[in-house]
Amino acid sequence: MRKIYILIYAILLFSCTDGSKKPEIANESVLESSVTPKVKWSLLDSINIVEFNKDIQVGKLSIDVGVYFPSNLDPQFEKVALSRLLGSIRAAKEIYKPTGVQINLLWVKTGELNPKYFSIQANEIPEVPLTEYVNMYEHMRRHPSELTDETRAAFESIVEPHPDNYHTIYLIVLEDVFLTFLEVNEGRNWIIKSVRTGGLSFPTYTYCNTIAPPYRGVISITNLSRPDRYRSTIAHEIGHKAMNVSHEYKETNPGHEIFSDAGLMLYGQGEEIPAGKEGRWHLERLHLSPFVYRLNEDNTKTWNPDFEEGGHYYDPIYGDKVIHFQGIPPIDEDW
Repeated sequence: MRKIYILIYAILLFSCTDGSKKPEIANESVLESSVTPKVKWSLLDSINIVEFNKDIQVGKLSIDVGVYFPSNLDPQFEKVALSRLLGSIRAAKEIYKPTGVQINLLWVKTGELNPKYFSIQANEIPEVPLTEYVNMYEHMRRHPSELTDETRAAFESIVEPHPDNYHTIYLIVLEDVFLTFLEVNEGRNWIIKSVRTGGLSFPTYTYCNTIAPPYRGVISITNLSRPDRYRSTIAHEIGHKAMNVSHEYKETNPGHEIFSDAGLMLYGQGEEIPAGKEGRWHLERLHLSPFVYRLNEDNTKTWNPDFEEGGHYYDPIYGDKVIHFQGIPPIDEDW
């Protein structure tokens, strides 16, 4: 099923070299005629988008963000209030301002989502564990994550067709999104675990070319209730998407969960987006992101070039702005 899906959408046919063309998709009409019913979204007129974006300046680098907020979430769900979500986007604007990148809110839309998509499993259970022979990014390039069929259907139901789909970040409010992964247990045995996420970016360094381009900008938001989540969750998840890096900072190699107040891409209070090799090229990778454009005087957008190889961490668009680090043995070397 998954292989057929990938064949249909021909995700590997990324031909954008100058930022002016979108990735070619074989039989693109398949996307538009999906059997998955589309949500009927409507704008929330109570939000003054012009006022919200009064900080946006012509000529500066920008990232477009749209918000989908289902109107029929369960009454008991209170972890994401609209006011807190907007506050978190405002915080993201502040966090990214020193980088020269603006966060532009396109719209906030509401509508009735099929309740079966309120809670989803983000990825199929991984089949091959990470070993010490390559680092995490190289492993994910060889064995990328894949969406579950239900999550794929949820994305198809939620995201509206648009020429800029593959450039746009979509914040989608859901009740629960679970991420499955493999972890060492009892020496050299691997067990399956599932973590409940507060925000999940579905980054291309993990999924590479397994998500169809119209849906690669999706970020799920499920918990902004804690003060630390409120301030940094959206900025952090945009970082995964736009910098295309995992939980890492300077000398800290990426891992599943790393708690520290150092930089934005670790779990903590840090907000720094560092530059240069010592900063793991975070700032430079942000500026090279296909999710970034420059706003022109005539209100048109000049987008960065698209990924050349589906967006893995070492995609050629990044040139030398990558870190080649050794893999870490997950089990005893004397096994």
